[in-house]
Parts: sequence; C-alpha cells; structure tokens
Amino acid sequence: MTIGILGATGVVGQAVLDCLRDHNLPIDDIVLMASERSAGKEMETPFGPRTVQAVSADAFADLDYCFFAAGGSTAKEWAPIANEHNCVVIDKSSAFRYDDSVPLVVPEINGEAAQNVMLIASPNCTTAIAAMVVHPLYKEFGIRKMIVSTYQSASGAGQAGLEELEKGIQCAANNQDLPATAFAHPLVTNVIPRIDAMQENGYSKEEMKLVWETRKIFGDADLQISCTCVRVPTKRAHCESIVIETEQPINPESARAVLEAAPGVVVRDHPENDVYPLPQTVSGEYDVEVGRIRQNLVFGDHGLEFFVAGDQLLRGAAWNAVAILSSLLSS
Repeated sequence: MTIGILGATGVVGQAVLDCLRDHNLPIDDIVLMASERSAGKEMETPFGPRTVQAVSADAFADLDYCFFAAGGSTAKEWAPIANEHNCVVIDKSSAFRYDDSVPLVVPEINGEAAQNVMLIASPNCTTAIAAMVVHPLYKEFGIRKMIVSTYQSASGAGQAGLEELEKGIQCAANNQDLPATAFAHPLVTNVIPRIDAMQENGYSKEEMKLVWETRKIFGDADLQISCTCVRVPTKRAHCESIVIETEQPINPESARAVLEAAPGVVVRDHPENDVYPLPQTVSGEYDVEVGRIRQNLVFGDHGLEFFVAGDQLLRGAAWNAVAILSSLLSS
C-alpha cells in the first residue's frame, strides 16, 4: 500500500510524518507532494528519505490514500482528481467539513462514517479536542447545552504565529515594542478574544466551527452550543473550559468513571495537588487531558464543568487524520 501527503512540507504535513513514524501501520511506501516552490526538497520519512514532488494528477495514480494537509482551495482543486484515480482523500482543511455528502470524522466517535467513501473530512482542532471528552459524556448522560471558552496557542496560527510569539518574548525581555503582524494585537503579555473572521451573529468563524462541526460529528443538529475563542501566549496545545447541561443527572464521580474508560482521554484531576491539564503536559502527546471536573453551580445535578487540554497539531490535526486511516485499515 502506498500513501501520499499533499502539503508535506507544512506544519501539519510534517506532524503527519511524525505520527506515521510513531505508529506501525501496514504501509509500504509514501509520496510527498507540495507546491512548485517546495518541490525538490528532501525529507526524512519512516520509509527513508523522499524527495518532495510538485502535485500533479499523475501523482495520485499509484496512491491508495492521501492526506491533504494544505489549504481549502488546494483541497477543492485536487481532491476530485485524486478520487478519479481511486485514491481515498483524508482532508484536514475546512473545504468539505460542511458538505452533507462528506463525512466529518473523529474515529473514536463516528469512525464507521469513513467506511466505503472516497473523501473524508477531519475537523477543526478545537472541535476534535473537545469532542474526545464531551462525546463519552453525551452518550452516557445526554447533553442539552454546551458552553465552551477556548485558550488557543500561538502555533494554532501556523509558523508565523509561533515566530511572532517567540520574537515578542525577546522584545518584552528587552523592553522593546512588541510585534503585531500575525495577530491583530501583540500577543505577549496579552490575550486576544477573537480568532478568524466575525460572523453576522456576533460570533467568530472559529467559534461557529465548533458549533457546526460538533453537531455534525455527534449527529445532533439540535444540540445547543455557544463558544468564545481566545488566542493566548502559549507555544503549543489548546485548552478549553467546558460547561454542559445534561439530560440525565450527573456528578463528578460518575463523569470521571466514564472519562477514565474513554479511549484517547487521560483524566488529570487532583487540583488540590496542582494536578490538572496543562499545555506543557499535552504538547507532543496524542491523548487529550481532562480535569477540574466539578458540579456546575448553575445547572446543579444536571450540570458539569471541566477543563480540557490537547495538542492541536496532533490530536487536533495530524493524529486525527492518521487515526482515520488506522481505523479504515483495521476494519
């Protein structure tokens, strides 16, 4: 079996390679593709060094599966061509997430939706991280309402965001003016309560992505969700404070039991000993952490509040895509 990565030289493409290096999937070879300006670059892969080639129709002819780790316009252009060559596409962009004919998949939740289709969408990073923790509770107790506040790292804005954070730290240490190019305002010593374009309803697109995508993945168009997304000056991993109102009574003890049994979830919940999810502890990890699990004071015995952290490049992006392939190969 031969697979491909379109966008191999980007941050997510390289993270896909790392995931493949850490997980032994039955793959025989890999083809790396990117834009013309990145063609010719040599990259190390689990199968030895490979030269990045410019994307072309012929490149898909010998591929069984291809990860798309490029932008939405690239995905829309090349995914139909890949499918014409009988290559299954697992797309990380937002190009097809809201297309009713394309499944939006988190394997631990709705992996069966990826079976026998040629095009599969992978969700936004904040959605994937939240869904890993919320869905086990949704199955066990039912959820009426979900309120989320996110704390998203600089690297969620790509390499430019990470570089601006690092430069800003140096400037702050030297009492110099802080840069603000990748973000609307300086990020160091600051938080920015807006990510992505504003929508007519007063929410940003990043916030609505979590609403739209969670409903689609859960198969529940009536689930009431509200979200506020905030950029914070951390390097990697996204955190989320989540409140749920449940249909059945819930308490922290019963919720912990459910979450401890959930695949891909690690419970770190001893706040009295300063043990709770942190960006530092989830960076580079495939699992999502959850802690600060407590009864919500507003919804009482039908409410729960908790804090979640996950690596947005792995669980939120590359690893979710690789896990989709893993689930397809093991079915």
